[in-house]
Amino acid sequence: MLADKKPHNGVAAAHKMPVQGIDVSYWQGDIDWQKVGDSGIHFAYIKATEGGDRVDPKFLDNWQAAKKAGIARGAYHFMYWCRAASQQASWFKRHVPEDGDALPPVLDVEWNFHSKTCPKRLKRDAAIAKIKVMLEAMEAHSGKRPIIYTDPKFHREVLEGEFPDHDFWLRSVAAKPEAKYRERDWAFWQFTTTGRVHGVAGPVDRNSFNGTRADWQRVLKKGCICKTTESVSSND
Repeated sequence: MLADKKPHNGVAAAHKMPVQGIDVSYWQGDIDWQKVGDSGIHFAYIKATEGGDRVDPKFLDNWQAAKKAGIARGAYHFMYWCRAASQQASWFKRHVPEDGDALPPVLDVEWNFHSKTCPKRLKRDAAIAKIKVMLEAMEAHSGKRPIIYTDPKFHREVLEGEFPDHDFWLRSVAAKPEAKYRERDWAFWQFTTTGRVHGVAGPVDRNSFNGTRADWQRVLKKGCICKTTESVSSND
């Protein structure tokens, strides 16, 4: 079962794309990963670390159980702008296993306005410098080029025109990504935060891969996106 409690017409195309995924953290509680796989989910991104001193308490459980269920999975780190990037890189490497079967890691970059302890906002050049440190460290640790996750505001203020050699995972819950992000190719599309997936008790973020099933098999084989994806209109 794949559904959306509050579907938006602007993202209808995402539901029809052939390779579907979710992203999760401890907020989803206990997950029955076998049921998740049986529902039609092909991949999952699992929150691992945040800043330089927080580990998602469900990370290792989800990491191991998703793999056991046969679901391709990758780890993501949530960037804090008030901590040195070198500290965050060390924290990520300390807590994320080196696993050749994993998807490329993801660096989640957005402003930390929700945080009571780190609501900091940086100038563009300073933010880019921190991101570069993290991306280099994550690639050295995993052996795979990291993917960048972001939202429209942060992309517009910091990332537009930057990091052309990295794949992007874009949040857009009311329109196709190309309507929100200027001149940006993308690999993954987070299209709702109110998804429903068998095996997850409550709402969960749902995502689509920008390519065909054949493209996805190449991702799994090569361990990278490798610029093989096609347009959002793909539906084979």
